[in-house]
Amino acid sequence: MIKKIVAVCLLSVAVVSCKKETAVSGTKPASDSIAKNETQESQYKPIDTACTQEHQPADYIAALQWYRTKIYKEITENSPEQNNKVYEDYVKIREKYTDCFNVSQSEILDQYVEYHTGEPDTYNLPDNVKKMAAELSKVGLEFRVMGEGLTEIHSLPGYYESVFKNKVTPDYDAFISQMAKDNKENYAVNGGLLITWEELGDRLIEWENFMNKYPKSPLIKTAKENYHNYLLDYLLGMDSSRIYDSEEGKIYDDIKEEYNRIIKKYPNSQTAKKTKELIAAYDSHVPVDQIGEKINLRR
Repeated sequence: MIKKIVAVCLLSVAVVSCKKETAVSGTKPASDSIAKNETQESQYKPIDTACTQEHQPADYIAALQWYRTKIYKEITENSPEQNNKVYEDYVKIREKYTDCFNVSQSEILDQYVEYHTGEPDTYNLPDNVKKMAAELSKVGLEFRVMGEGLTEIHSLPGYYESVFKNKVTPDYDAFISQMAKDNKENYAVNGGLLITWEELGDRLIEWENFMNKYPKSPLIKTAKENYHNYLLDYLLGMDSSRIYDSEEGKIYDDIKEEYNRIIKKYPNSQTAKKTKELIAAYDSHVPVDQIGEKINLRR
C-alpha cells in the first residue's frame, strides 16, 4: 500500500513537472519558431533542372516556389540593370522546369482535349487534372490548348510582366510587356494563322517600334528575330494561310486590304516599305516562287 502511494506521488510530481515545462516552453518567444523555419528554408535546395523520372510534380512546384521567393527578394534590392540579368536567368530556369512538366505530365496532356465539352473554352476535367491545374497555377503555369489536339504547359501570358514590371530598364520593360501581349493567344498551328492579319500587322509595327527605340538593347537580337519571323508570315503567308490566289492571279482581297491599311497608317515604316515591294513584285508578275528573293525576304 505504501509503495502504491509513493508511486502515485511520484507520478503526480512528474505530471506537475511536465506541466511546468510545457508552460515554460510555451512562453518562448515566437522568434524561435521563425528562426527554425528560416533555417529550414536556407537548407532547402531546389532540384536540378534536368528532367528525371525520380522527380515528382511536387518537387518541381517546390523548386519554382523557391526561385520565385528568391527572385522577389532580389529584385527589390537590385538596380534595374541588375534585374535585367535576373529576368533572363529566371526565364531560362522556368523554361527548363516547364519542359520537365511537359514530359512528366504527357499522359494528361495527351488526353486533355478529350475533356472538352463542346462549348467554347469549356472543359470537364477529372479531379486529378483539376488538382494538377491548381498546383500549376500556384507557380504561374497553365494548361494551354494549342490546337489540332495538342496541349502544352506554359507560363501564364502576363506572368513575367507581373513580376518585373517597373523593376527593369525601359527596354526590358517594353520587351516583357510586348511578349505578354503576343502570348495572350495562340499565334499559329500546323502552318495556319490563328490571329487576324490585322493583329499580325500591328505586332510587326510594335516590334519595329521597339527596334527603332532601343537599337542598342541587349534584347535587340531577339526583337529582330521576332520581327523577321512575323514579317515572313505577313508577306509570304503560311502553308494553311496563303496570301495569293493562284487561280485569280492576285493577292486575296482581304489580305490586300490589310496591306493597304499598314501602308496608309504607317507610311514611313520598314513594314510598309517591304509590303509595297511585295505588291509591286506581284503586279510585275514575278513568279510566286521567286517573290521572296525579289523582295530580299527569305525563310
